[in-house]
Amino acid sequence: MKFKKILITGGAGFIGSHLVEHFQDIASEIIVLDNLRSGYLTNLNGLNHTFIHGSITDRALVDSIMPSTDFVLHLAAMISVAESMSNPIECARINVTGLLNVLESAANHGVKKLVLASSAAVYGDSPVVPKNENMIPEPKSPYAITKLDGEYYLEMFRREGRIDTASLRFFNVFGPRQDPNSIYAAAISIFIQKARANQPITIYGDGEQTRDFVFVKDVAAALAHAACNTDMHGTYNVGYGNSITISQLAQQIIQLTGSKSKILHAPSRPGDVKHSRANIDRLTTTGWKASTTLTEALALTLRSTDIPVRDI
Repeated sequence: MKFKKILITGGAGFIGSHLVEHFQDIASEIIVLDNLRSGYLTNLNGLNHTFIHGSITDRALVDSIMPSTDFVLHLAAMISVAESMSNPIECARINVTGLLNVLESAANHGVKKLVLASSAAVYGDSPVVPKNENMIPEPKSPYAITKLDGEYYLEMFRREGRIDTASLRFFNVFGPRQDPNSIYAAAISIFIQKARANQPITIYGDGEQTRDFVFVKDVAAALAHAACNTDMHGTYNVGYGNSITISQLAQQIIQLTGSKSKILHAPSRPGDVKHSRANIDRLTTTGWKASTTLTEALALTLRSTDIPVRDI
């Protein structure tokens, strides 16, 4: 499918920039709206796009961008759970009011579809594994609550016939351009940084907690798939449908890099979910399929940072 004009909010972020990259050869015009709150212009180096520095909370700006847009991929958000806990009003202003600005503007301007980047955080600390979309949400932070709000607003607009919508709940996303020094850093980016420097890798708890890590390029492909698939609406998990322990992950990264890093253990963090894995049946029945395995994606991530990678 050939896209004409698409708008990617938060397109300078980690996931957003990979989405811009994904659309390079299949979209005639890519507009990126980002206030660089957590994104970086360097993430977009070498990519064809029109960058607009601004916020989704600026309704006039959003309205000025929206005419003739075919699809909107909405990734702009306050993405820190910790920040959302300390500043819930600002979180709601960005993640709910900002979303409504984009959603209503898109509906008013005849956009074909809006796809929301949601989060597995809506499941909270439920011990049920795997997580499926029919589970009762148990959000534990303003961040998670606002993501769930967004899903409900998208579905309401769709039911009212105003615009086609879909929401994708991401599990543990990783890949190139994920900043290990950021407050938003995930385990893989931190482990890679430590392994590259032969520094100790700290694991919280016994390391037997499991996560469903998914490569960022597969996430970008899922977002694009949802945009062009008219049969997709409601919510969908995005993961690999399998899991790995944090200890196994650290050992695999050490082996891939030939690192001399040692694994250290620290006390478990309060509220840390023991096991997380996505049920992706709903997504795969639409025709989406991951392009990489976890091991392949780890190798691609390491090569993107010029780290020699060993075969395993």
